[in-house]
Amino acid sequence: MRLGINLGYWGAGMDADNLAVAREADRLGYAVCWAAEAYGSDAATVLAWVAAQTERIDVGSAIFQIPARTPSMTAMTAATLDSLSGGRFRLGLGVSGPQVSEGWYGVKFDKPLARTREYVEIIRKAMSRERLSHEGEHWTLPLPGGPGKPIKLTVHPVREHIPLYIAAIGPKNLEQTGEIADGALLVFFSPEHAEETTLGALRTGRAKAGKDLDGFDLVPTVPMAVGDDVGALADLFRPYTALYVGGMGSARQNFYNKLAQRMGYGKEAAEIQEKYLAGDKDGAAAAVPRELIDSTALLGPVERIAERMQAYAEAGATTLSLAPAGFTLDERIAGLRAGVDALERAGLA
Repeated sequence: MRLGINLGYWGAGMDADNLAVAREADRLGYAVCWAAEAYGSDAATVLAWVAAQTERIDVGSAIFQIPARTPSMTAMTAATLDSLSGGRFRLGLGVSGPQVSEGWYGVKFDKPLARTREYVEIIRKAMSRERLSHEGEHWTLPLPGGPGKPIKLTVHPVREHIPLYIAAIGPKNLEQTGEIADGALLVFFSPEHAEETTLGALRTGRAKAGKDLDGFDLVPTVPMAVGDDVGALADLFRPYTALYVGGMGSARQNFYNKLAQRMGYGKEAAEIQEKYLAGDKDGAAAAVPRELIDSTALLGPVERIAERMQAYAEAGATTLSLAPAGFTLDERIAGLRAGVDALERAGLA
């Protein structure tokens, strides 16, 4: 199992620290550095900046939002980043959510699975450098009856195949991801619930493509905090968990809430969401079960984190992307180093 680092969003005043974290991860031998986007910093610019100031670590989008770019533009960006980084780019995609898709991008959040499948088909065609033509429900290239003609990508990526990942949570999305992608970007992944929440659907999708999970990159992003008091460390992630389970989406459409339900926290998930949407964020955080946090994060001394890393590896994780807690650079760097130490103690390095 390899380690990654998830830098999350940028523009919060810690950008210089984020670059230092990425460079230290590069020095320590981390496999990949991911950057995210929502409605603030874009991931492509950040990844170009990080790639220019690192040497070996891969840079990956976790995620590029599908409603933010046409598929052809995404192919151009992926090819450019792969070329500039010397073959170190990983393309992660996701549909985002209805609030961002419709409120920020003005793109209707409908048929996300069909839209994702078509998006990936166009990207793969473009990246193959064949003349691009496509007739689908969501995109038609070239547009009929006009001056457009099939065009091929002029940039030559370093690699013939750039790894393509999809951020997936729901069973149908996971199944499709197993069928059409090279890896899955996961959050709130619990080794104890891996089969019923994740692996079963991925296997079904891989089987549709005539494949199994061998060679498929399973990439959970896992919050991590090092220390002796596991309960206090878990409390650090209560607001984060409450935000996603309670407030990331509407009462009717929250993928993270449904995931918590599938993990057996139906009553608790309902309470968290009710309180969060009513404006009681502290109450929502207090309602998050400690067991939910502990099963989806790495908490405690290095020895305990090493044991949990073994559980993640046994559950099928192939790249563990860490999100170390800490508000200072020293705390975050210490988390990076503890991750390497734990991986070695677990015998997974």
